[in-house]
Amino acid sequence: MKYLIAEDEKDLQISIAKYLSSDANICETASDYLEASEKLELYEYDLVILDINLVTGSGLVLLKKLKKQHKKCGVIIISANSSLDNKLEGLDLGADDYITKPFHLAELNSRIKAVLRRGQFGGNDTITFKEIRLDTLARSAYVNDKPITLTRKEYDLLLFFIINQGRVLSKAIIAEHLWGDDSDLLDNFDFIYVHINNLRKKLTKEGAKYIQTAYGSGYKFIAD
Repeated sequence: MKYLIAEDEKDLQISIAKYLSSDANICETASDYLEASEKLELYEYDLVILDINLVTGSGLVLLKKLKKQHKKCGVIIISANSSLDNKLEGLDLGADDYITKPFHLAELNSRIKAVLRRGQFGGNDTITFKEIRLDTLARSAYVNDKPITLTRKEYDLLLFFIINQGRVLSKAIIAEHLWGDDSDLLDNFDFIYVHINNLRKKLTKEGAKYIQTAYGSGYKFIAD
């Protein structure tokens, strides 16, 4: 999963990013409203962890922009203000959850998983496409109930394909999703071909031939 942590308390921002990254997630950070707004304009995220009181603006204003742009990412508001009015305003504007500081990182992680289950997986811990099944908690993959061994990047790539089934995904979009900001530093996307080729071989071996090349555009995951 790919997260944006918009939090101006640097120590808390670092703690959240470190905790969530340990579970093989991509975590990008923003320390103020302007930085968060710019990243949300440029990139796509599975979920945004959004502080209400950002240095150069309000997180609620940013939330309004997100909903106006019909972004599909989940949003969890974090705030030192436990006021019921603030909580209701955030939820009314479209936030998926609201957590008051201080909080345990394990609780935040549980709420993140609940939001993702509701938003992407229909409330389930598993996601399926034809004979492929992914256990999103165990980060494991099965074809016809037979487990297949995937690297972390291959699993993330397969999940990304299934969530975006039928959509052409460029190498740049795939790189940005799997590597976040670091993808801007890459000279080329040859490594994307390597990961896709390895994943395709493992799926094809089990009869799951769904990764298609859209020549000149990228790749898509679709049943024939």
